[in-house]
Amino acid sequence: MAKSIKHQNHSYLELLNEEILFLILDHLSINDHLALKSFSLTCKSFHSIESHHRRFVKLLRPEFIPCILRRYPFLSHLDLSLCPRVTDFQLQTASFLGSSLLSLKLTSCKFVTGLGVSDLVSKCPNLVELDLSNATELSDSAAAAIAGAKNLERLLMVRCKRVSDMGIGCIAVGCQNLKRISLKWCLRVTDLGVGLLALKCKDLHSLDLSYVPITEKSLEPILQLPYLEDLVLVGCLGIDDDGLASLNKGRTLLKTLDLSNCQNISHTGLANLTRGAGCLKEIILAYGSTVTLDVARCLQKFSMLQCLKLDGCQVTCSSLKMIGNWSGSLKELSLSKCRGVTDEGIASVVKKHTQLRKLDITCCRKITSVSIDCITSSCTALTSLKMEACSHISKGAFVLIGQRCRVLEELDVTDNDVDDEGLKSISRCSRISCLKLGICLDITDEGLIQIGLHCSKLKEIDLYRAIRISDGGIASIAEGCPALELINIAYCDQVTDASLISLSKCSRLKALEARGCSSFTSEGVAAIAAGCGQLSFLDIKKCFNIDNSGMIPLARYSLNLKQINLSYCSVTDTGLLALASRSPLQNITMLHLAGLSPNGLAAALLACRGLKKVKLHESFKAQLPQSLLDHMESRGCVFHWRDKAFQPQVDTDPSQWNLQTGSRQP
Repeated sequence: MAKSIKHQNHSYLELLNEEILFLILDHLSINDHLALKSFSLTCKSFHSIESHHRRFVKLLRPEFIPCILRRYPFLSHLDLSLCPRVTDFQLQTASFLGSSLLSLKLTSCKFVTGLGVSDLVSKCPNLVELDLSNATELSDSAAAAIAGAKNLERLLMVRCKRVSDMGIGCIAVGCQNLKRISLKWCLRVTDLGVGLLALKCKDLHSLDLSYVPITEKSLEPILQLPYLEDLVLVGCLGIDDDGLASLNKGRTLLKTLDLSNCQNISHTGLANLTRGAGCLKEIILAYGSTVTLDVARCLQKFSMLQCLKLDGCQVTCSSLKMIGNWSGSLKELSLSKCRGVTDEGIASVVKKHTQLRKLDITCCRKITSVSIDCITSSCTALTSLKMEACSHISKGAFVLIGQRCRVLEELDVTDNDVDDEGLKSISRCSRISCLKLGICLDITDEGLIQIGLHCSKLKEIDLYRAIRISDGGIASIAEGCPALELINIAYCDQVTDASLISLSKCSRLKALEARGCSSFTSEGVAAIAAGCGQLSFLDIKKCFNIDNSGMIPLARYSLNLKQINLSYCSVTDTGLLALASRSPLQNITMLHLAGLSPNGLAAALLACRGLKKVKLHESFKAQLPQSLLDHMESRGCVFHWRDKAFQPQVDTDPSQWNLQTGSRQP
C-alpha cells in the first residue's frame, strides 16, 4: 500500500512541467536556503530544475567556487563580498561563467589585482555591474583593466584609496555606458579624474563623490551631464557657494542632492541651486550650516521638493515657519538631532504639510506633547515616525499616535515615557513592522500582549532595557508575530529560557540580541538553534549560564550563523571548537571566556575558515603563535584587541535603576 502511494505521488510530480516548477522557485526567497535545499532534494528532476533556475549565489568561502559553478552553470549574479581572501586564480575560475555573468561583488577582496580583474573582464563581456568597494589594495592597473568592460553600467569603488585620476581616466574612456559610479573615499581622485568622467560618461544617472577632495572646478562639468539625477557630495569641503554658481549656466535634471557635512554652503549657494536645479525632489543638508530664514526662503523655490533632511543642523523657529508656508507638500522631513526645534516650529510645518509620510524628530528635546497632538491630527497618513529621546512628551501623547496614525509601519519611541495605555493604543496600527521600545521603563507585559494580539506584521522589535518585560510579553510577541526577524531583549533581566523557547517558534528570526539576560541557559539557546534556522546574528554576552551544551545545537542547526558575541559566557574550548567547525562564522567576539585556553582558541580560529573579524582580550595576543596570526590575516581575518577589565555579574534588580535617566550601560 505504501509503495502504491509513493508511486502515485511520484506520478503527480511528473505532471509538473519545467515552466510551473520555475514559477514555484520564483516564489521561494533566494535567502531561504533551507527552502531551496528542500526543493532540490525532493527528487532528481527537482535537483536538476533548481540547478538550471538559480541565477544568484552568495558564497562564504572562495574554495567552493569550482563546485558551485558546476552545480549552477547559468549564474548571472555572483556575490563574493564575504570572501575577502579570494585570489586572482579563484577569480579566474569564476570567469568561466563567461557571457552569462552580469553582476559581480568583490567587496573587501584585498588579494585581487589588476591581473585578476583583467582576466575577468576579458572573459565576461556582458558584465554590467561590478562592486570593488573596500578593495583597498587595488591600484590604477586594476582600474585600467576595468576599462575593458565596455558594457559596464554600475561601478562601486568605495575606499579604493590607491586609485588615482589616471585609473579613473582609463575607466572614463573605456566604460562610456556607465550609469552609476561611486568613488566615495577615493582620496587620490581630484577634479581631473572627475572631469574626465563627466566628459566621457554622458549617460551617468548617479554619482557619489563623498569625501573626494574635489573643488568647485568639478561641478561645472558634472552639472552639464544630461541625465544626472542623483548627486552625493557628502563631506566635500572644497565645494562652496561659488561652486554652486555653476548652475547659473544651465539647467539640470537633478532629483536628489546630498550636501551633508558641507560646511561652506549657505543660502547664497542654495539660491544658485534654485536657478538651475528646479527638478530637485530630495535635498539633504545634514550637519551643515545653520538653517536660517534665508535658507528656508531659498528652499521654498524648489516647487517639486518632497524630501528634506536637516539632521544635526541648528534650525531657527523662523525657518520652520517659512517651511510651513511653502506652496508644495513635503512627503518626508528629518529633523533628527536638530537644535532649536520647538512646538511652535513643528506646528507650523505639520499643519501645512499634511501629506507627510515620514517624520524624524529624534532627540528634539524641546518639544512637548503639543507637537505630538499637532503631528497626529494633521499627518494621519504617516508611515514612519521616529521620536527617540523626546523627554518632555507625556504618557498621554502616545495614545494619540494609535488613535490617529493608523497606517504607521515604523515607530521609534526609544527612551520615552510610553506606558501600557500607550502601547494598547499603538497596537491599533496593525500594519506596523518595526517597533522600537528601548529604555521604555514603564511598559510591561500587559502592553506588549496587545502588540502581539494586533500587530501580526511585526518584523522588528527593540526592547533594550525594557526592564519590566517578562516571559509573558515575549510569548505574546512570538505567538502573534510569525514574521518576526529581529528582536532585542538585552538586559531584560526578568526573561528566562521560557522566552527563548517561545521565540524558537519564529522560524524567520534572523537576529537575537540577548546580552545581559542572566537567567538564560543553554536550554534556551538549544531551542533557538533548533527552531530558528535562518538565525545569522546572536549576542549572548553576559549570559553567564550558557555553556558548551548550548554550542552543540548551534553547531548542528544554525547553519546561517555569521556573527556571535560569547563574552562572559561559560563556554570552553570544547564548545567553541564545536561551533567553529560547523557554522559559517564571520564575526566573533570572545572577551573574558574563563574556560578558553590559547590552544583551544587557536584550534577554533583555524576551524573557522570564513572569519573576517575577531575581537579578543589583549592578553591572548602574546599567547598565540605569530605564525597563526599571520596565517589568519592572510585569509582576510582582522583582529581587534581589547584591554577591558573583567566586569563581574551585578545585581540587575529594576528597583536599583535610576528611573530618571535610564542611561545605557556597557
